[in-house]
Amino acid sequence: MTAPIPRDIPELPAIPRTHALLPSSVPASAVVPPVRRPLAAVLRLLLAGTAAAGVILALVITDAPLRTLSHFSLQSNVLLALVTLASARRAWSARAPLPSALTGAALLYITITGLVYHLLLTDPAPRFLVTDPTAAPTGWASLTNHLLHTVTPAAAALDWLLLTPPGRLRLRRAATWMLYPTAYLLFLLLRAELITPTTPGRYLYPFLDAEAHGFRHTLANALLLGLSFYALAVLLVALDHARPNPIRHRAKTGFRLQPPVG
Repeated sequence: MTAPIPRDIPELPAIPRTHALLPSSVPASAVVPPVRRPLAAVLRLLLAGTAAAGVILALVITDAPLRTLSHFSLQSNVLLALVTLASARRAWSARAPLPSALTGAALLYITITGLVYHLLLTDPAPRFLVTDPTAAPTGWASLTNHLLHTVTPAAAALDWLLLTPPGRLRLRRAATWMLYPTAYLLFLLLRAELITPTTPGRYLYPFLDAEAHGFRHTLANALLLGLSFYALAVLLVALDHARPNPIRHRAKTGFRLQPPVG
C-alpha cells in the first residue's frame, strides 16, 4: 500500500550561488573560417621577388658588397622581401596576417627609401653601385637603382592600399618604428669614425657627411630627418584609418539557418 500523494508540495529552498557566472568567449576562428587569398599571395610573392632581385643585383655589380649592404635602401628592401614573403605564405594558407607592427615598419622603411632617394639623392644621383664615383649610374646600375628606390616602394604602397584591410596600424607603434632609424644613424657615425679620414665613401650619404659640413650641422640634419620620419609614420597611421576597405567579402559564419518544419 502506497502513501497518499500530498496536494500541496512545499517549495524547495533556493540554492545559494557560490560563484559568479563567467562570460564565455568563443574565438573568431571557431565562428568565421579563415579565407584563402591566392591572388594576394601571388602578388606579394612577386613583390618579394622584386625586392630580392634589386638587392641581389646591387651586391653582384658592386666591388664593395659590405659597403653596399650598409645602405639603408638595401636593408629596407631585405626587410620588405622577408616580410612580404611571410605575408604571401599566410595569405596562401589562410592563416592570420602578420602583426601590424611588423608590416607597418616594413612599409615605413621602404617609403623612407623611396622618398629620400627622389627628394635628396637624385641630384646628384647616388653612385654607391658603381666603381667610378664621378660617373652616373648606367646599365645594370641604373636598373638596380630604379628597382630599389622606385619600383619596390611603389609596389609596396599598392600592396598596402589594395590588398591590406585598413585600420590595422596603431599610433603607439610610430615611436617604436623610430628605433631602427636611430640605430642606423649611430651605425653610420660609428662606421665613419672607424674609417681613415679622407677615405672615399667614408660617409654613405652627403647630408650626413660630418667631415664636409661639421658635426653640429650633421646632427641638425639627422634631427630634422628623424622628425620627418616620425611625421611620416603618423601620416601612414592616419591614412590607414581613413582609407576605404579594398577587401569587401562577406564573412561566412559557419551557421546556416534552416527553414521551419511544418
